[in-house]
Amino acid sequence: MRRHARKVAREMPELPEVETVRRGLAPALVGARFSRVTLRRANLRFPFPDRFAARLEGRTVTDLARRAKYLTAALDSGETLVMHLGMSGRFDVALPDGSNLSPGDFYLEGAQGTPKHDHVVMAMSTGATVTYNDARRFGFMDLVPSADLAGCRHFARMGIEPLDGLTGAVIAQLFRHKIAPLKAALLDQRLIAGLGNIYVCEALHRARLHPEAPAGSLVRPDGRPTPKANALAKAIVKVLQEAVEAGGSTLRDYAHTDGSAGAFQHAFRVYDRVGLSCSRPGCGGSITRIVQANRSTFFCATCQPPD
Repeated sequence: MRRHARKVAREMPELPEVETVRRGLAPALVGARFSRVTLRRANLRFPFPDRFAARLEGRTVTDLARRAKYLTAALDSGETLVMHLGMSGRFDVALPDGSNLSPGDFYLEGAQGTPKHDHVVMAMSTGATVTYNDARRFGFMDLVPSADLAGCRHFARMGIEPLDGLTGAVIAQLFRHKIAPLKAALLDQRLIAGLGNIYVCEALHRARLHPEAPAGSLVRPDGRPTPKANALAKAIVKVLQEAVEAGGSTLRDYAHTDGSAGAFQHAFRVYDRVGLSCSRPGCGGSITRIVQANRSTFFCATCQPPD
């Protein structure tokens, strides 16, 4: 159990986990006004913007959205609060009735955040208190003009959202002439945003593609998608949809708005299953682990051949 805990601890929340946080946090934020914002330190991964608390106080959250692995809270001031969870960021919500929620708390070991890591406390007009807790402080918050959100430094070079119409043709357009390994191309946030190590491994297995295959091999000479590109697009969308429905995947450090854990880790076909039998009926192979760009890649060499 300790071996498993150490290994998966390095993963950060991906698109399904951040979407789970958004859905759990929205009832506490959308339509509510920041009554008081308390910063218990001057920075997270980066320093807070100038007058951060003052610019939030008195403002109403009009919408809470997700862009890739980021949360974006639109404010009635014309600014947007951009939030990134980093490796260990989490939100805790204390409700007026005395109950507490942890929207998208995916950390099992030490699931209750240590108070010394409560870095931002937001008292809302509804009587709820939203606290941002981050033990490793790899997360951050920023304020940007809403009109400039798409072109701000966080999103200007960000790729497409995979749940917004990803097809084989789109993959062919993105991967044409690319010699980078398929795994690396899928993790490139400038191409497809929101994908991370877990769901890339899972999608590649479903599409029966080797993680080291050149990304450009999914494109015909004339730029049209190969059947493999179509299969990969379907696999990415399907695995993300299933993970969002399951409430994401629970990892070591990382429960839902009701305190329960994300369930998609029980559906992993390859991730963190090294040495176990492939779950594909009739395959007969076992899960292998290799290292690509200092990241663990899990796949079945039998049903994901290198050709």
